[in-house]
Amino acid sequence: MQSHDADAPVNDHDLEVFDAYSRAVTGAVEKIGPAVVSVTTGRQAPERLARRGFPELQAAGSGLVIAPDGFILTNSHVVAGAQRLEVHLPDGGVVPAALTGDDPHSDLAVLRVPASGLAAATLADSSRLRVGQLVVAVGNPLGFQATVTAGVISALGRTLRSQTGRLIEGIIQTDAALNPGNSGGPLVDARGAVIGINTAVIAGSQGICFAIPVNSAKFVAAQLIAFGTVRRAYLGVILQMAALERRRADRLGIEQSTAALVTDVDPEGAARKAGLQPGELIIRAGERPVRTPDDLQVVLGTHPIGEPLVLAVLRGDEQLTVQTLPTLLKEAA
Repeated sequence: MQSHDADAPVNDHDLEVFDAYSRAVTGAVEKIGPAVVSVTTGRQAPERLARRGFPELQAAGSGLVIAPDGFILTNSHVVAGAQRLEVHLPDGGVVPAALTGDDPHSDLAVLRVPASGLAAATLADSSRLRVGQLVVAVGNPLGFQATVTAGVISALGRTLRSQTGRLIEGIIQTDAALNPGNSGGPLVDARGAVIGINTAVIAGSQGICFAIPVNSAKFVAAQLIAFGTVRRAYLGVILQMAALERRRADRLGIEQSTAALVTDVDPEGAARKAGLQPGELIIRAGERPVRTPDDLQVVLGTHPIGEPLVLAVLRGDEQLTVQTLPTLLKEAA
């Protein structure tokens, strides 16, 4: 066994490797840095705190300039309940911000500041990411401005539940260290292009951090800027996961072992109008197999309002094709 001498000189090859890594990280930071901002919020404190001289509860997070005319992307949980919003720009300026739109279901929100000519981030294609790829996180954790951490993509395709309980799909897992205040900041690749929005850390863990993929963020941000909310499709069914009887599934040529059981139907919803009934099993929505209620929720999250959605349904011993016409989710109306 060879021993390693900690005092041994670093050879030229090691220096070259370290230098290449450093160049990648510093290059990414130089590219994304001018588009990263700090978001501070304030809301009225409870009376018991106000009496003790703390009239306002303050919090902070990070944000990302996505358009030169002042649109900034951040996390929904960063701005939740805020009565005062301010953005600290990279040049040291502090400007008030207004909430353009908030989507707690995806944990994303868009702010706008009265500024123009801002440096905007380049958004990548998160569908092309690979496990092991170098990533850099930039944000403002614990009040420290422009903090940089680096790591790799640990896993792709994770799922995470938002504070509303809705499933967020395609989550990026990384070991680039995140801390409170990093939320809403960018996760970028070696070119400085944004691949995700940092959103969560597993408390007490080492190196398990999560980011919302930028492709999802693009869709949500566009909806928030256009409508102030995300327009999601609504069928009007209450579902629970149910096991498929293996013999029955084999007879019908169904490979999956579970499906979404319809337990109730909204009398005014698209599902009832299409003839769906409690007790039926939804096994496919469009081209996506439905193994759990979350699978249908994911399909509805991006399905165009008013466009037909074809469901494969088990009714007794029959497999039927049901065409539905989803409407706008009521809470988004």
